[in-house]
Amino acid sequence: MSGHEQRVAFSTELKQRRQNLLNDLPPDTVVLLRGASLVTRSNDTEYPFRQTSDFYYLTGINEPDAWLLMVSGKKPREYLFVLPRDAEQEVWHGRRLGTEQAGLISGIRQVYELNELNRKVLNALGQHRQLAWSFKVDSAQGQHRQRWLDKLAASRNLTTPGTLIDLDPLIHELRLFKSDYEIKLMRESAKIAVQAHRRAMSMCQPGRYEYQIAADIHHEFATQGTAGPAYGTICGSGENACILHYTENTSRLQEGDLLLIDAGCEYQGYASDITRTFPVGGRFSAAQKRMYSWVLKAQQAAIEHIKPGNTLPQAYKIAAKILTEGLIDLGVLSGSVSENMKSVAYRPYFMHGLGHWLGLDVHDVGAYKVNGEPRPLEPGMVLTIEPGLYIPPGTQCNELYQGVGVRIEDDILVTAQGHENLTRGVPVEIEDIEHLMQPGSFT
Repeated sequence: MSGHEQRVAFSTELKQRRQNLLNDLPPDTVVLLRGASLVTRSNDTEYPFRQTSDFYYLTGINEPDAWLLMVSGKKPREYLFVLPRDAEQEVWHGRRLGTEQAGLISGIRQVYELNELNRKVLNALGQHRQLAWSFKVDSAQGQHRQRWLDKLAASRNLTTPGTLIDLDPLIHELRLFKSDYEIKLMRESAKIAVQAHRRAMSMCQPGRYEYQIAADIHHEFATQGTAGPAYGTICGSGENACILHYTENTSRLQEGDLLLIDAGCEYQGYASDITRTFPVGGRFSAAQKRMYSWVLKAQQAAIEHIKPGNTLPQAYKIAAKILTEGLIDLGVLSGSVSENMKSVAYRPYFMHGLGHWLGLDVHDVGAYKVNGEPRPLEPGMVLTIEPGLYIPPGTQCNELYQGVGVRIEDDILVTAQGHENLTRGVPVEIEDIEHLMQPGSFT
């Protein structure tokens, strides 16, 4: 597909997303959504800009301070407001899209510079009784809105919308179901992350540091054109693997330890999220094989359960039962499986959930319950499956298991037939991992 064809396909996709949102709203409802602003890092420097996911989902615009205004109904209207072109500012801070380019990207015909925002918004709000916007806003956005409402209240010719609709649940429900266009991007994000994890396995040697392995992963992300990590990369060796969100990555890799890596990239906005645990020296010990095999068994059983009509809590229960069996086998727990399941005795060693939605955010949006009940899985959903066991130092068990953490995570697309493992390219079987870690095996 040529660059022009890609742009047309993206614009068409964005138009359909906006139409889907407007279809979910009552007629003659004003929709108002603001993009992100630059965030100060220190003094006069900013963090790299990252658009809010909802705004990007509807507009494809990836520059600060943009606004989207729409009106639902038989003749829907769309307005986009962006920063003006400014030669002096662009010399210092980089090129701006301007109205013409922003219109080509988004597929919105009526694109204005930001100085038109107040007039257009007041005119739209003053003629409609219903307003849909996010109920979760920062102070700057809240101040904008309050000024508009105050002006409407003081006007003799305009009325204030009497009905407010929370936009977030509507957008998030749409984002939960990935289109064919999105699935293609998520496959590519997963493919790049797979290569990064394979590279990390091949580069892992005693004496290197966790941050060097993280750098190997980030190098792969960068050379394949991603925006970088989708979240803080976790490279936890030894006891560090028992810290769920360990991101210091400062320890030296020791022979005989396991290394847990949780890393994914952001490709054209979409996140991947993979975790693998493997031996620093390239060979699992007998004890490590035993513990690892229980986690792998739990993950494989849970993934098998991912298909339309089933639920994530059902898969969690399957994984928890197997992990409980494993904890009894390892001597961490005693008694029967049923007794330990009833008392939730596994929770100190498997303290997180089984998985989460995945998309434009690594912990993506979308309700996990419908009418108070666990949500049945449907085609187009993408989620992670990531069971783990973490046995803290000092646990009353064989010392070979103390201070050891194991987690295995894959990205799973729900399909009409069942599921597709988007990240299966990173080995999980013990023999395959050990083979990849031998010199010269990485491809």
